[in-house]
Amino acid sequence: MGSNAQRRREAREKVQEMRRQEAAAQRRRSAMFGIGLAVIVVLAIGGIAWAVKVGSQEEPPPPPVAGVQTYDYEASQHTEEPVEYEESPPAGGPHSGTWQNCGIYEAPINNENGVHSLEHGAVWITYDPSLPQEEIDTLNALDDNYLLVSPFPGLESPVVASAWNNQVALDGADDPRLQDFITQFREGEQTPEPGAPCDGGTSETVPS
Repeated sequence: MGSNAQRRREAREKVQEMRRQEAAAQRRRSAMFGIGLAVIVVLAIGGIAWAVKVGSQEEPPPPPVAGVQTYDYEASQHTEEPVEYEESPPAGGPHSGTWQNCGIYEAPINNENGVHSLEHGAVWITYDPSLPQEEIDTLNALDDNYLLVSPFPGLESPVVASAWNNQVALDGADDPRLQDFITQFREGEQTPEPGAPCDGGTSETVPS
């Protein structure tokens, strides 16, 4: 009889010990899960913070194009009268209420219309009509999105690139500054009317 009671007591103690061990193991698993979850949360927060930091960093501005002349003309000065510009070709100032459609022109365009396109963010590439044909072909092959290309009689340099309040005289169509100027100023920060169109205006040229 006594021996039966002892066996039952030992069995109960064994069960209790197993339950204690299981509870301890469960606590360890819970602790490890909590630590793992905390690590994941910390990593996630760190990743988000890093992404926000990287995304908020502005790209450094491009280096200035050598030889660019800058001006300080006010925008939105419309006139239907001929304008005598200080610069030739002009880089800003009073202009026609109608802009020149961006594109490639084989004849000179009216200054007053071209300046209005500059106000919309276009770059105007003018060239000496005596420029070698292969260089003219190079200019005519440029992407004409917000770009004007036209001959300009009396030009003092082989090629001149103009944007609103910015202009550079170039040695020719292969001058590396040409592409740098286009990249920096086509719809650039200098644009008085960003988002304004470069079509829907006029495609007229100067009568020969």
